Amino acid sequence: MTEIDRRTVLAGLGGAAVVGFTGRAPASIRDRPQIVHGVASGDVTPMGGVIWSRADRPAKMWVEWSTRPDFKNAHLLEGPDALGMTDFTAKIALTGLPPGRRVYYRVRFDDLYTGASSAPEVGQFRVPSVTADRSISFAWSGDTCGQGYGINPEIGGMRIYSTIRRERPDVFIHCGDLIYADAPIQARKRVRGGGVWRNLVTDAKAKVAETVDEFRGNFRYNLLDEHVRTLAAEVPQIMQWDDHETKNNWWPGRMLHEDDRYTIKSCSLLAARARKAFFEYVPIARQATHPGRIYRALPQGPLLDIFVLDARSYRGPNGKNQARKIGPGTAFFGERQIDWLCDRLAASRATWKVISSDQPIGLQIGHDGRYYEGMANGAGGRASGRELELARILRFIKEKQIRNVTWVTADVHYAAAHHYHPDRATFRRFDPFWEFVAGPLNAGTFGPNYLDPTFGPKAEFVSVKRGMTPGLSPLSGLQFYGVGRIDAKTRDLTISLHRGDGTKLWSRALPAK
Repeated sequence: MTEIDRRTVLAGLGGAAVVGFTGRAPASIRDRPQIVHGVASGDVTPMGGVIWSRADRPAKMWVEWSTRPDFKNAHLLEGPDALGMTDFTAKIALTGLPPGRRVYYRVRFDDLYTGASSAPEVGQFRVPSVTADRSISFAWSGDTCGQGYGINPEIGGMRIYSTIRRERPDVFIHCGDLIYADAPIQARKRVRGGGVWRNLVTDAKAKVAETVDEFRGNFRYNLLDEHVRTLAAEVPQIMQWDDHETKNNWWPGRMLHEDDRYTIKSCSLLAARARKAFFEYVPIARQATHPGRIYRALPQGPLLDIFVLDARSYRGPNGKNQARKIGPGTAFFGERQIDWLCDRLAASRATWKVISSDQPIGLQIGHDGRYYEGMANGAGGRASGRELELARILRFIKEKQIRNVTWVTADVHYAAAHHYHPDRATFRRFDPFWEFVAGPLNAGTFGPNYLDPTFGPKAEFVSVKRGMTPGLSPLSGLQFYGVGRIDAKTRDLTISLHRGDGTKLWSRALPAK
């Protein structure tokens, strides 16, 4: 939102524009409910989207939307009650929105005891078009508040979020590690190479998260940052999770007997509590037939479909990852999710199909120096272990002649562009494609990881040098995000990778087939 847009929207909150959006006047401001963590929109498609906010007490949510920043001829919708059982968060689905138009919305809460109304808070998003007459863009990254690097007031907080906002993407994809529930934050952290990183601290970040409220506290912590809140209010979000929303390198059934920080040893129990907090705090709708499912397809009009994957909830244990046949031990996405993805890719009529994975598919990611946390296994040769699932997906894409498929991801805490080609591969039944990596948003910088040769990847760009000191702080300037722009005339996709200050590091135009 430009400053002119912001003044226009804020002006719309005064005078006659607020008529019809007022509750009972409170005796004083302190008696009014407060919107304590801003507003957000998410999972926006031509059919609608989700609006999220949080009150500071039991209150009724109301949402008003209009195609005008002054809210003339606005639509007023009654939302759910924000109650303690959801930590006073509330979400409402908007439907019947005008495709291709910018929508302005504002949220208020009415106190369920007194009827007093909060001050309204505004946001905006563009509804994807149903025609191909307008270019579309997306940004992506991941990894927020990791390795003990939280909100640093001395440097102005997590400014990379405002840098992404200035790119004016139509949608922002957070590829996972939205929070670091397993990484407490202290007021001071020694920085490698000298110096001190100073954090804003809260009680919720003083220990690893085990209770539902402790997981909620991690989300609340990130929302204390003004840049996080502003991006959420002005750009619709697509959220997925990875491991740190629960515990580093977790899988269903993993037990934490070796980690004395945890009184609860079951990762399955921790993940169930983490999932509850996730659904309460991000603008994602629960699917009626699949409540709690995170993988989903989000059409963005004729130029773009986005497929959001979940590489965490259905995987088998981390291990050597070299089995020759698909079975429970080779699961990464899981059979049901792969069936779903293949069906949705085959049904897509969008020019570009962007698959957002919470982990890279070709990088070797280790666990405890003995096992593999990622899909790749470093063995080379024919596909094995978790690679068998990727082989199935890529073979399906080739056989069905599905064009213009590309992958975006985060997780490894640096930026890279990987090109996969069967001429360089040992498994060759696939068409060439790209995978783009970007992150972290606000965490330690690592890498680069080694590529596994099975699917013939080549690193066309890497943002960090081998031999770099691992875990560099955000003060190093090595925080990264990516942007994709699809031109309405040519239908070509241009990908660019950026440093946290907005500096463009690499760019490539991919022609549409």
